Amino acid sequence: MLYFDSAGSFPLLNAAKAELINELSNNANPSSGHECGMRAAQKVENVREQIADSIGAYPSEIIFTSGATESNNLALKSLLFDNTLKHIITSSIEHKCVLSILNYLQSLGVEVTYLRPTKNGVISPESVENAIKSSTDMVSLMHVNNELGSVTLIDEIGDICFKNGILFHSDAAQSYGKIPIDVDDCNLDMLSISAHKIGGAKGIGAIYMRDARLRQITPVIHGAGQEQGLRGGTIASPLVAAFGAAACHFPGMYRKANFQQLKKHLIEQLSSHNVNFKINGNEGLPHIVSLTLPKIDITSFIQSTRNEFCLAQGSACSSKEIEPSYVLTNIGLNRFEAERTIRMSFDFDISEEGISKFVQSLVDFSSS
Repeated sequence: MLYFDSAGSFPLLNAAKAELINELSNNANPSSGHECGMRAAQKVENVREQIADSIGAYPSEIIFTSGATESNNLALKSLLFDNTLKHIITSSIEHKCVLSILNYLQSLGVEVTYLRPTKNGVISPESVENAIKSSTDMVSLMHVNNELGSVTLIDEIGDICFKNGILFHSDAAQSYGKIPIDVDDCNLDMLSISAHKIGGAKGIGAIYMRDARLRQITPVIHGAGQEQGLRGGTIASPLVAAFGAAACHFPGMYRKANFQQLKKHLIEQLSSHNVNFKINGNEGLPHIVSLTLPKIDITSFIQSTRNEFCLAQGSACSSKEIEPSYVLTNIGLNRFEAERTIRMSFDFDISEEGISKFVQSLVDFSSS
């Protein structure tokens, strides 16, 4: 079976798997004061320093979480402590978890401005600047869109936020390890990271919080003081260790992988077989391709080839009906086009032969 859903979850790297298995043999709680506990704690701190170094931060500014969803919750609810949160600027194509959090904040009286993307799925710095009010406390924008692979210029937006004294948060679940990020260069105050998007284990992530020790922040999970009191609960040290291995190996592997050539081969194969198609988004991350195929019933195709390919459709399933992807409709696709769109995302095992097989299956399906 060919796996075309690395944007959903990247396959576990061998190095991360080995580190995970190795650390599972240490039964100790990292908060325990005995030798085994201190050894587990030291492993956690080593990875914390590694993650910090990778984005130009201090180790004290890295808080381990269960993943990007929890990190986003911590970032967006962090100002609730002193009731100062009045106005947030975001976009209409953020990840569903961010939109859900913001909907909750709106129920508490927080004003939220949802910026519309360009037709390429990018939030322009100008639109951010024009939306700023005297009451604006925070801007929260994803770095790379999970459906399109489109890249928003967070460095330019960070400059705007810094000049206006506004906190800047970015969900970097899809970009960390793939695009270099320096939190100072981008004037980022908070950054959400997920391990399983870079070949780490599921259930672990992190958030960068500038000057975390100096800020009064409302924890999402209260506990016994772990993670500077910002995230309660025993730290999953084996998952952290695997996260560190993935963060070490993934960026180099990603740079060496010729995803641009794979995308080019996909386009060439579709064109040579006279398949009607359109690529959505800008020239963003090459391993993510949003592909509209107006003459192919995508739902039926995915069902008929479910034992051959792992694919994600450009729509979200509710309990009673298929709703078109809000990301796709926000960049101008109509319902019909959105329902005939798939997201292909490549991992390190995908080859040109695999892509050719996929295209041939499309051709065979459309002619059947």
